Amino acid sequence: MASDGPIYYTTKRYAEEQAYLNYLKGEKKEEIVRRIEEARSRGDLSENAEYDEALNEQRDNEAEIARLTAKLSRDDIIFYDEGQLTNDEVRIGNFVKVECLWNGKVVDYQVVGSSEANPLEGKISNNSPVGSALIGKKIGDVVSVQVPAGVREYKVLDIRIPD
Repeated sequence: MASDGPIYYTTKRYAEEQAYLNYLKGEKKEEIVRRIEEARSRGDLSENAEYDEALNEQRDNEAEIARLTAKLSRDDIIFYDEGQLTNDEVRIGNFVKVECLWNGKVVDYQVVGSSEANPLEGKISNNSPVGSALIGKKIGDVVSVQVPAGVREYKVLDIRIPD
């Protein structure tokens, strides 16, 4: 697996992904096998849409198992403890309130490891342009970030630790 650097996890998120992998390898795999066997019992497989669908799901499930297994077995996983965070500078796990200096909007982000990033929830990866620029910054610092729309400046207004 190609690496862009270490993967950062909270122990909770790692456990969730491990549990999901166990589900895919166990319960989900067994369910798909049952569906394949049921579809086979119906006779002609050449025109059996249920059989084809179950085989496709099996293929997708095996691909996801392989992806997660490779990801969770990497030797460059770093666990971070949200309980050890402070609000003196931005670190992975911190919530950050920034002002977008080009339009005056104020935005809240949580900087997280790439495995936990979800822009729709305001969780940005430490590997993203904005996330990596914010790491190590303090309240009042201004960062310039090259994004697809050009160079954007953000001012750090607040740094918080998770509840």
